[in-house]
Amino acid sequence: MDYIGAIFVSFLLLAGAAFTLTAAIGINRLPDLYTRMHAASKAGTVGSGLIFLAIGFHSGDISIFVRAIAGILFFILTAPVSAHLLARAAHQIGYPMYDESLQDDLKGRDNND
Repeated sequence: MDYIGAIFVSFLLLAGAAFTLTAAIGINRLPDLYTRMHAASKAGTVGSGLIFLAIGFHSGDISIFVRAIAGILFFILTAPVSAHLLARAAHQIGYPMYDESLQDDLKGRDNND
């Protein structure tokens, strides 16, 4: 593989790793289930898609590239649907959404004591 191709594959891998890291941080840092699912479904899908694309380009084989594209399409089709179904199920059982005004009230009470 020439240098331009190696740089391109490296860029795709680093961008995919950055999106995947962003998704992992979002899952750990965001306040409720709904926002965590958003981070996982959006950034995780883009990150895995970029990594699949890098694998397909790096292989140099058309059959592996087609499988990588099929994997990307699978992620694009399934991640948003599964996140929607999980959010809907959580909403139906009454899982509360994060309410910033409640957090402000709690902080105000702590300062007044």
